[in-house]
Amino acid sequence: MSRAVVLFTCDLRVHDNGALSRAASEHREVVPLFVLDRELLRRRCGSPNRLAFLVESLAGLASALADRGATLIVRRGDVVHEALRVAGEWQADTIHMSADTTPYAGARERRLRDACERERVRLCTHPGVTVLEPGAVTPVGGDHYRVFTPYMRAWSEAPRADPLPAPRRIAVPSGLPRAAVPSLSELTRAKPSPELPAGGEREARRALTGFVRGGLGGYDSLRDDLAAARTSHLSPYLHFGCLSPRTVLARAEGRDRSGGFARQFCWRDFHHQVLAARPDMIAVDYHPRGDRWRRAGRVAQAWRAGRTGYPIVDAGMRQLLHEGFIHNRARMIVASFLTKTLYIDWRLGAAHFAELLCDADVANNVGNWQWVAGTGNDARPNRVLNPLRQAERFDPLGDYVRRYVPELSAIEGAAVHRPWTLPARERRALDYPARIVDHELAARELHARRAAG
Repeated sequence: MSRAVVLFTCDLRVHDNGALSRAASEHREVVPLFVLDRELLRRRCGSPNRLAFLVESLAGLASALADRGATLIVRRGDVVHEALRVAGEWQADTIHMSADTTPYAGARERRLRDACERERVRLCTHPGVTVLEPGAVTPVGGDHYRVFTPYMRAWSEAPRADPLPAPRRIAVPSGLPRAAVPSLSELTRAKPSPELPAGGEREARRALTGFVRGGLGGYDSLRDDLAAARTSHLSPYLHFGCLSPRTVLARAEGRDRSGGFARQFCWRDFHHQVLAARPDMIAVDYHPRGDRWRRAGRVAQAWRAGRTGYPIVDAGMRQLLHEGFIHNRARMIVASFLTKTLYIDWRLGAAHFAELLCDADVANNVGNWQWVAGTGNDARPNRVLNPLRQAERFDPLGDYVRRYVPELSAIEGAAVHRPWTLPARERRALDYPARIVDHELAARELHARRAAG
């Protein structure tokens, strides 16, 4: 039996990790490796929120490996170069890694495969980012599903593999150095949001257990209730691979009676298979509508800061700033406000989310932004979410707004959603801006623009 490198990327866990399980069972010794990708740190993943979560997740991975007799090597630089370098240093003839669907990850995997062929090192990739791999189900005559409902039917009927157990023991070469997980200050000088979730597989599994026992039963009735905050909050752990989606669905089985929770994983897989087929949609409209977006300027900055004058929008944006997370219903509201009310390019919103979200999954971030903007896979591209109706429906008592917009905390009940209707003296006493736009007028202008082509 030979020696193998396990290259961790988007799979920072020991449970249901195909690359780790296969390497541990097929090879005499395993060299666990994580490379801090210099290019990602420089270009896209320098967000202090995600870096803070990453550092904690790496520390958790190192601890879980140590419990099994292994140690994690952490390097910094080009992933291809460092992976081959470590393989050479420890005479490994195979590299195992999880497959990813993003364009960047795909290009990186192709470079690694070419380099492995030159060095006569075998590269083995393993599924695990999604429940079903992109391409596992396809429509007749097409390479991917463009509409969600038929994809969901095919997805629901497709067989799924069971989660893999974590290896009990992992043999490593003698003399393998101990993990040197960097601190956040070594990676960035920027400060993360003050209330981030704790990273790592142990925290992920604790959060999953808590949700399955206490939140899954009322998921369908409460997941859109903004004040209740009864969504799973598992998305950062899925993004970093601290949990596998198969593990989550297996734990939820029998409790997700309506299938509403599983449907969210179907949406996640749907966006991944769209991105795999159309990698250009990161920057290009999936369905061009001929939009001539307004220039960003002052109103875009007000949106980013949560100072639009619409409390439900501002609450969502401030939750994002404070927690590196935003409730799913609030994501839809703030995205619709930017693209349909302010008529500003969805790419600006997607970039802002990518900067702050701990769970900034490329496929879902871009897919959902295009869906809301009407340029993606929505069968009703001209739908507009009225922020006041959304507030009245999903935050009827105003508790979500008061939680994140403290300058309005003294306004009781649903009146908090319409501060502009207060008497002039009370309005002047508030440190809160006037509305930057009239939503009803903006919605009519949007329909006129799109009707005119």
